[in-house]
Amino acid sequence: MTAGTTTGTVKEQAFDVLRRYGLTTLFSNPGSTEVGFLADLPADIEFVLGLHEGSVVGMATGHALATGSPALVLLHTTAGYGNAVSALATARANRAPLVVVVGQQDRRHLAHEPFLAGKLEGLAGEYPVWQHTPARPQDVPGALARAWHEAREGRGPAVVVVPMDDWAAPAEEGLPTAAPLAVDGRRTASDGAVESLAAFLSEAEAPCLVAGAGNDSPEGWRALTELAERLRCPVFQEAFGARAGFPQDHPLFAGHLPAVRSALRTALAPYDAVLVVGAAAFRQYPYAPGDFTEPGTRVALVTDDPEEAHRSPGELVLLAEPGDTVRRLLPLLSARDRIVPMPPRVLPAPPRETEPLRAAHVLAALAERLTPETVVVEETPSSRPALHALLPARAPLGFLSAAMGGLGFAMPAAIGLRRATPDRPVVAVLGDGSSLYSIQSLWSAAHYGVGVLFVVLANGRYAIMDRLSEREGAAAPAWPAFTELSVSTLARGLGCPAERVEDHASLLSALDKVLPGLAERREPLVLEVAVEADPEYPS
Repeated sequence: MTAGTTTGTVKEQAFDVLRRYGLTTLFSNPGSTEVGFLADLPADIEFVLGLHEGSVVGMATGHALATGSPALVLLHTTAGYGNAVSALATARANRAPLVVVVGQQDRRHLAHEPFLAGKLEGLAGEYPVWQHTPARPQDVPGALARAWHEAREGRGPAVVVVPMDDWAAPAEEGLPTAAPLAVDGRRTASDGAVESLAAFLSEAEAPCLVAGAGNDSPEGWRALTELAERLRCPVFQEAFGARAGFPQDHPLFAGHLPAVRSALRTALAPYDAVLVVGAAAFRQYPYAPGDFTEPGTRVALVTDDPEEAHRSPGELVLLAEPGDTVRRLLPLLSARDRIVPMPPRVLPAPPRETEPLRAAHVLAALAERLTPETVVVEETPSSRPALHALLPARAPLGFLSAAMGGLGFAMPAAIGLRRATPDRPVVAVLGDGSSLYSIQSLWSAAHYGVGVLFVVLANGRYAIMDRLSEREGAAAPAWPAFTELSVSTLARGLGCPAERVEDHASLLSALDKVLPGLAERREPLVLEVAVEADPEYPS
């Protein structure tokens, strides 16, 4: 397109903008205030329907994380935007760029607060990286262009509120001028800062590294692996990491950091220098008093997330792209001739088939059968430590979880991720309680032929909450179990193929049947596995 082109309506010009930025897949649950935009949708704009706004945003989040580019979401005024807030918070914590269009009532009677008028400003709190209501209809296309840049640079949801009558308004001539076509730039550490980081590591007798979700890229993995091998030091994964920042089958991988300060201090006590790459220092839950590290342990940090940089108590913090920074750091360091002591790793004992079927049996069976390029999307709080131990991430984007910690992410995110990477196997591992927060997304998986394997660990209760209640000294949890629930029945009711497994032999048979062809599969499958709840709280 060239300047001077005349486009008839705001809607037509808006679609030109969306095409220019590659926003041609639209994730939505439609409402009346968006019908003017959706009527006669152009053939090159693909509409992906989700049956709940949380699933809509979850699918878009998975798509954006897989492609690295903003995904497009359309939400319905207060009801849709409100339903989506938790998913938008997760998208922000997971650094997923989204362009979110929210419908609004007609401008011409907003002053009278008509039916379906939304008080939308601030509804999602501080989770959007940018929110804007254009002052006039002709500013909508430019606002969409700016939203793409805001989402991409802020790595989160950028929200544009559009009153329903704006789409039919006449557009101005030419292209919108509110945003550039492209922005070329990145956060690069100065030479002096990289030299200071090299000195920090060179002066250490026993350094260690901590990998975070922000290092989950091919360049990040390569650079951090070379750094660990040059320093001959252990590499931990951040606690509650939403993605893996280092190959977890590498001999120098030391496991996941503890999530409680007392245990974290013990884990890091043998090291006099800790370099955190692609994460904050340090993520914890629950609260415990005291410092993160023992006296004498120095902490440095490399992250391209300003919020992580600003809240981390490190003595040296570089706000820069992790992979590029570590790559520039390597020539400044000499290879060490002695290995820094590795912490002992206690892996779970292989489960015996004589035991009741538990989550560890399922995870061990998956570990024996999944290929390295498989993406595991996790949402099973009570089994997460076992999953980390038994299913190491072996390739970038090999592991994905909700950084916010809220439930309802894994099922739709796995769908969006597989749609964006159709030749990469995707397995979502969820608890039965977790699955209910976005169970309706299975309809989208079935309708659009998305070949995700959903492994639902069904123990008929909120096992993580039961264990936490026991820790508080309660004789019994205040909430009931829900053993009557059948996830496989719900899945089939939504048009999604499903099987229920209740013993070891059936589990292995089902996995052996579906996993060899998972990369080519174009139909989802829910595998509901009846498991006994783990008897202890995972630490």
